[in-house]
Amino acid sequence: MSSGNLSSNPRLVKEADALHQAGYDVTAVVCDYTEALKPFDDEIAGGAPWKIVRLPRDKSERYITAAARPVAQAFLASGMPVPLPVASHAYGGPAYALRRAASAVIADLYIAHYMPALPAAAMAARRHRALLAFDAEDLHSGEAIDDHADGTQPKLVTRIEQAYLPACTCVTASSPMIGKAYAARYGVNPRTVLNVFPKTMAAPVGSGAAEARELGHLAVYWFSQTIGLDRGLQEFMRAMARAKARVSLDVRGSNRWGHGDTLMALARDLGVAERVRLLPTAAPDQMVKLAATYDLGLSLEIGNSPNKRACLGNKIFTYLLAGVPVMVSDTPAQRAFALDLGSAAAVVSVADPEGIARVLDRLAAMPAALADAKATAWRLADQRYNWEVEQKVLVETVGAVFTHHAGR
Repeated sequence: MSSGNLSSNPRLVKEADALHQAGYDVTAVVCDYTEALKPFDDEIAGGAPWKIVRLPRDKSERYITAAARPVAQAFLASGMPVPLPVASHAYGGPAYALRRAASAVIADLYIAHYMPALPAAAMAARRHRALLAFDAEDLHSGEAIDDHADGTQPKLVTRIEQAYLPACTCVTASSPMIGKAYAARYGVNPRTVLNVFPKTMAAPVGSGAAEARELGHLAVYWFSQTIGLDRGLQEFMRAMARAKARVSLDVRGSNRWGHGDTLMALARDLGVAERVRLLPTAAPDQMVKLAATYDLGLSLEIGNSPNKRACLGNKIFTYLLAGVPVMVSDTPAQRAFALDLGSAAAVVSVADPEGIARVLDRLAAMPAALADAKATAWRLADQRYNWEVEQKVLVETVGAVFTHHAGR
């Protein structure tokens, strides 16, 4: 169950596929809110062998949230616990629609993805005397930016997590550090299920290899559902302007908030606009193949929140499966993970454009080293960082839950 569109949560799709293949009867309850994603949702739904419930936008949700927010803030100001129904509605999102839809699905185990789905899954589990689980793709109570003035949102998340996570029969997390944070906060024992991808998404070996480029040229790639200004892209463009190598950057994602225009304005100011392109969104199952023609992928998280410091984004694993080395910022989680990637990863500080420029110049000037980095990226993805390997952890975890409770 997820508060996002089907195509905006590839992790849910992979997990549903894995559990279906393991013999479970799977129903995915998802939202159908983002119009631009509906064609991608339709494509996934058309090929999915499991059941899908898609919830249209309920216009009343934003009014419910607006009404619940000041009530929650009054409780917080008084030092009293926020009532859970108030907390779930004040947080925002399709709390009511998910609760109603989840309760209509009779299941033995309800797995929630993202915060609005957790109260809904918990209510359905209680109603049907079923088991509850949570998949933490992020450290949700740590998503607020450190210097954010309004502390309401993280307090609401903490209230929801404190109420429901200890009741979960299992918790999975997308990175070891997210799992450790949840364990420390709530006494749960999350298992890490990395956000990797099936090898079937990769292009045939060699077919996606980057085209031969002149010595000193480097093609770099970044993608997301939506272009943002807190992803290290501005810092990377400043490094481009300092590098001796001729570095190009393709940025793929929706420009719905105009952030792409802001990036292009900066590129013009820096004199690199002719080497920066904005590309449209594409289907999730094409992301690996689209990345395969580049020399380097970017995962430059700004470590301005506990979540950003603890997460391992799906970009990293997309690039590896594409046979593309990755440049990661030195957040604790990425820095620790890069140790396992060897030459397939370059760790940089987003606060050091000169240092980033030196890495770019070194890669552009050493074709043999770049080729080795690409080969290492593909080998790691082929042997370890793929869904064929990682899904076993999920299936084993769910199986252990049912085995344990069958014996009680």
